[in-house]
Amino acid sequence: MMNVSMYDQPAISSQNELITTHAALVKRIAYHLIARLPHTVEVEDLIQAGMIGLLDAGHLYQASQGASFETYAGIRIRGAMLDEIRRNDWAPRSVHRKAREIADVMQQLEQQHGRPASEQEIAQAMGLSLSAYHQHLQDASGHQVFSLDELSDHQLLDTDGLGEKPATPGSETEQMGFRQALTNAIDSLPERERLMMSLYYNEELNLKEIGEVLGVSESRVSQIHSQTVTRLRSKLRDWLQ
Repeated sequence: MMNVSMYDQPAISSQNELITTHAALVKRIAYHLIARLPHTVEVEDLIQAGMIGLLDAGHLYQASQGASFETYAGIRIRGAMLDEIRRNDWAPRSVHRKAREIADVMQQLEQQHGRPASEQEIAQAMGLSLSAYHQHLQDASGHQVFSLDELSDHQLLDTDGLGEKPATPGSETEQMGFRQALTNAIDSLPERERLMMSLYYNEELNLKEIGEVLGVSESRVSQIHSQTVTRLRSKLRDWLQ
């Protein structure tokens, strides 16, 4: 891994130097994202988008803002890759519709029982077998660009002085409220889902490695991730709208 101090330089002499020095960061982020995307997505496309984000970071970064270049560039790189995924959304409408239906049922069951709904309860409420429900999760797993990466990146850009527009007192209050809502939503997740999200987003393990920790298959981790993201969507619906 590159020395972090390399990312703290306030200026980069050329675009070629910027790309050469930080190409590994772009590739690391791209391969982390591609692990949960369908095979139709090419990692090269994500890397290309990430390079654009890196160059953008090189132009906009200001050391006086206090964040290291690696932190700021990582935000820009992931944001550029997520924008690329959204622009080329390959999911049929039926997948999006089913994901919204699952989120609706989750929300209804949680309000009814005062706790996270189990897979069996969700499947039953939707009139599905457990295997059919798992298949819907699998179908949606590669099409969910909503993630903690996306949320945290936008929050940093909006509130930490790293974006082009300064935050207003009103926007800072709103972002603080959102962060608290997100923290509360994560804390209320079932234990296994909390662990999975921590391993993926904090420890940056891939799906196969997470499966080894949880004692399940890689495809099962993908389903759990999809269910967790859908659960967070249902909890944060008012904010996301």
